[in-house]
Amino acid sequence: MADKDDILLNSREVAFLLDLSPDTVNEFARRNIIPAFKKGRQWRFRKRDITSVKRQLRGINAAA
Repeated sequence: MADKDDILLNSREVAFLLDLSPDTVNEFARRNIIPAFKKGRQWRFRKRDITSVKRQLRGINAAA
């Protein structure tokens, strides 16, 4: 049975969670800013990785 943090998300779902556009999420995936992998022609993201990125972004914003 898969862990709940091993859930795969698509670009649109990640964009909603990070308050970004799906195009920005895809660009960040291409540049390896957000951990992702390709499944066919679409980017997929592990929920645990996005949770980690969200925490990092929150830390950067709090320091600014």
